[in-house]
Amino acid sequence: MLSRRPPVCAPSRNTLITGMYPPSLGTEHMRSEYPSPAFVKFFPKYLREAGYYTTNNAKKDYNTTDQTDAWDESSARATYKNRKSGQPFFAVFNLNVSHESSLHEPLPALKHDPEKVPLPPYHPVTPELKHDWAQYYDKLEEMDRQFGKLWQELKDEGLADNTIVFYYADNGGVLARSKRFMYESGLHVPLIVHLPPKYAHLAKQGQGTVSDRLVTFLDFAPTVLSLADIKVPDYMQGNAFLGKQQKPEPQYAYGFRGRMDERIDMSRSVRDKKFRYIRNYLPNKIYGQYLEYLWRAPSVKSWENLYKAGKLNAVQSKFWEEKPAEELFDVDADPHNIRNLAGDPKYKKDLERLRKANEEWIGSYKDVGFIPEAIIYEIAGTTPLYDYARSGKYNLEKIAATADLASSRNAANARALIRALSDADPSVRYWSATGLTVLKAASGKVALQNALKDPEPAVRIAAAEALYVTGADKPEAIAVLTDALKSDNPYVRLQALNVLDLTGKDAAPAIPAAEKISAQKAEMFDYDIRAAKVLVNNFRSSK
Repeated sequence: MLSRRPPVCAPSRNTLITGMYPPSLGTEHMRSEYPSPAFVKFFPKYLREAGYYTTNNAKKDYNTTDQTDAWDESSARATYKNRKSGQPFFAVFNLNVSHESSLHEPLPALKHDPEKVPLPPYHPVTPELKHDWAQYYDKLEEMDRQFGKLWQELKDEGLADNTIVFYYADNGGVLARSKRFMYESGLHVPLIVHLPPKYAHLAKQGQGTVSDRLVTFLDFAPTVLSLADIKVPDYMQGNAFLGKQQKPEPQYAYGFRGRMDERIDMSRSVRDKKFRYIRNYLPNKIYGQYLEYLWRAPSVKSWENLYKAGKLNAVQSKFWEEKPAEELFDVDADPHNIRNLAGDPKYKKDLERLRKANEEWIGSYKDVGFIPEAIIYEIAGTTPLYDYARSGKYNLEKIAATADLASSRNAANARALIRALSDADPSVRYWSATGLTVLKAASGKVALQNALKDPEPAVRIAAAEALYVTGADKPEAIAVLTDALKSDNPYVRLQALNVLDLTGKDAAPAIPAAEKISAQKAEMFDYDIRAAKVLVNNFRSSK
């Protein structure tokens, strides 16, 4: 089975635990923790209410407000062995051995030979990349060993013949261009399901077979409930693929990318059995935006250094450059997704079909990712984003249409984008200013200067970015970005810091404010503090 989902951990777990698409809940951004609507239950609650003993060992990180009553136990010591005699159980074990952090420190001795590991064509051959790949294979082997230990414990307890087991990851691999990124390397997740003979009738496939069914994390919650013969709630957006309530295979699997840690981005993806389509709504953002956490791996630094030295081929260089608006890959012929077919006339019908599928999906689930996060943060303080999207206040059709214009890289759209800067909806104004950045359209100078006084900070920052990248008014742009760093809204600060990071020595007026932010005591996920530290360090090193 091909399991597909968002390409990073916390939004993935949000999908798993709710059975809902994070862009419909407003939970697509990494560790944003915006609230879900009241009717959404973490699915283990349904099992617990039906008499199951539910345990989680031990990671949560569900990217929304926690629901502690989903579990009888949730800790490093949680185990199904604590249940009552004969009580059915649902147990989750998170094996962290292959987590991204496992590559932050190179191990001196490896089981896999770095000189023999295969590298994908998008990675150059460097000692660091060879070592990180070998170390990652070591970690995967250890993860399998740990899984085997859990399986043996089930046998020892006499439960193996009575337990359905899922073994899967929560994102793709962990080297750069896998986790967080919209390719097969980030979105294609391994999934093994074991049904003992007594439950074989709950699957259409036989034991020991391989299925090419498209499965996403949306499907896991309804599938587990289906296996337990518990009615799947109508609000869940996935399809059960096992049990009495299993549904026909969907034609498409959908993926998404929002803000990743301290870097802002937005993409959507559609996958069928043969093709992957990607729509990049912020194509001016390079793929390889600096992320403090990702850069802890030696391999990514070695890759970046070769790009800066001009020693990479076109395939290897792509990661460090701006994105096209659309990407289309024949996954069978091109499993590494390195040949973009979006501009090839032979694939026009497939491109149009998948583009339409993306647009219909966005509309059907009222994707709130088109709202700038600085605005989302304010809305979420009083209203779950899912509810807001259905309140009559969210003009998704107009906002998404403007985002399409903004990201299409079509210079003919400049005039329409300038007009949209005066729209009543701040999200429309944000996308219109962003589109002028994408196009580097100096013709919008006057309208953008007026937008520097917009009542919505997200619009002011987007206008400042456009004025800066076009060179139309750099001093005023820097002044607006500097002022934004004083905001009480952390995502206003973060949006401004993302733009300031592009301005080099011109960021000088903003550095005192950035230093104040960077000096704050950081909680684990204060991404504005991370971004401020990067800005300050880069500015100092450039002197």
